[in-house]
Amino acid sequence: MIKTMFRSALAATALSLVAPAAFANPMVGGAAMYPTKTIVDNAVNSKDHTTLVAAVRAADLVGTLSSPGPFTVFAPTNAAFAKLPAGTVETLVKPENRGTLTTILTYHVVAGTMTSQSIAAAIKAGGGKAELTTVQGEKLTAWMKGDKLVLTDAKGGNSMVTIADVMQSNGVIHVVDTVLMP
Repeated sequence: MIKTMFRSALAATALSLVAPAAFANPMVGGAAMYPTKTIVDNAVNSKDHTTLVAAVRAADLVGTLSSPGPFTVFAPTNAAFAKLPAGTVETLVKPENRGTLTTILTYHVVAGTMTSQSIAAAIKAGGGKAELTTVQGEKLTAWMKGDKLVLTDAKGGNSMVTIADVMQSNGVIHVVDTVLMP
């Protein structure tokens, strides 16, 4: 009887130590992502998203992405922006190109909190594909390649989710490897 109680207590203790880790946000760009912080508050700490943060500032979207939302953000990494033709980012962040930059950035945002699980369910319900309407107004097509979530943009380009379900106080971030183009 005492052995059984001891085992139960030991198992409960072990579970209590492991359970919080199972629900912790992944590290992104070498930084902890806190579910109590906003999308912007977390993104500024990721060394992999300095280009995205600079673009969000240039497009004057900091206030929007700091608001209660909720939003689902497909966040391109610095490497994703580096795939664009030379000079593209430098041109887009100029004040005279703010409208174009805003169009591109808001094409990476869907209203509401869509976890990878909810997107996968929509893909299954859609027979292998799901259309996600961005706040920019155009659609992204979500589909699965094995166990990886892929987004196809309006130009036919594909972007893979490399880190999913980074929960925020005002939504969720999914890190992507390619800039999506409307």
